[in-house]
Amino acid sequence: MSHLKPVLLSTAFALCATPLMAQQEQFITIGTGGQTGVYYVVGQSICRLVNRDTATTGLRCTAPATGGSIDNINQIKSGGMTMGVAQSDWQFHAYNGSSDYEGDAFEDLRAVFAVHPEPFTVVARADSGVETFTDLSGKRVNVGNPGSGSRGTFEVVLEAMGMSMSDFALSSELRPAEQSAALGDNQVDAISYTVGHPNGSIQEATSTVDARLVDVSGPEIDALVEANPFYSKVTIPGGMYAGNDEDTETFGVKATFVTSAAIPEETVYQVVKAVFDNFDRFKGLHPAFATLTPEEMIADGNSAPLHPGAERYYREQGWIE
Repeated sequence: MSHLKPVLLSTAFALCATPLMAQQEQFITIGTGGQTGVYYVVGQSICRLVNRDTATTGLRCTAPATGGSIDNINQIKSGGMTMGVAQSDWQFHAYNGSSDYEGDAFEDLRAVFAVHPEPFTVVARADSGVETFTDLSGKRVNVGNPGSGSRGTFEVVLEAMGMSMSDFALSSELRPAEQSAALGDNQVDAISYTVGHPNGSIQEATSTVDARLVDVSGPEIDALVEANPFYSKVTIPGGMYAGNDEDTETFGVKATFVTSAAIPEETVYQVVKAVFDNFDRFKGLHPAFATLTPEEMIADGNSAPLHPGAERYYREQGWIE
């Protein structure tokens, strides 16, 4: 019987060791957006870099598709997500308790870094007669899915222009992955998307039907940008999309990466380290990242306080005091 003891001991050791080993791995979830958008690429790209060092850090990262900015912030607040991508305006509103967050400020929201600029983009069928934003009155317009930053920004523009949803013949709420096909199938006259460029959904829309990017400008937009530090004027360069050789004037926000004060310092530090220690690799993962610089990413668009884990890394690099 004695010859069985080593087998029994090793089996018992394996059974005891498995839970201990499992506890060493920490799962983090990053909220993104629709699979056709740049938010999804941001989350997937960060996870790819984090997961390269799982054996060292113990962090394992996933980045599922979500409803977008507001959905991500709300899930971080409830503990359903570890981190997420959000428009700079919704970071501001959530932390300060303004706009949709009036009376419900998320005071534990923490900034990590900003990413790419996101112009508010309107694309209209060429046969719709839409040349300016106000021309959308009486048209069939996809205003974006509830919970997305795009939808929230669309509503802000409506208010600035003195318009409302009732001005449209149809206000559809399609997700980004669905709206380009709807434009091509003549189910809507125009679509809107606050997104980094170049973007696959906009490329699909302009390549499947004769469609034009619409200027979103004028005194109302000037006043909106002047009154809100998280907005800025943006030009979408001509030649980026089929049939759109001229520049398009609009305004926009920054995509930002956020988390909660409840997330441990070491966790956020390792995520930030994974991105900036591999910065050239990160920049190569999408054309919208090509011109990013660390100096802009840690300053622009971040209205919530920096998370201590992010601060620690930036201090080590000498980027902040």
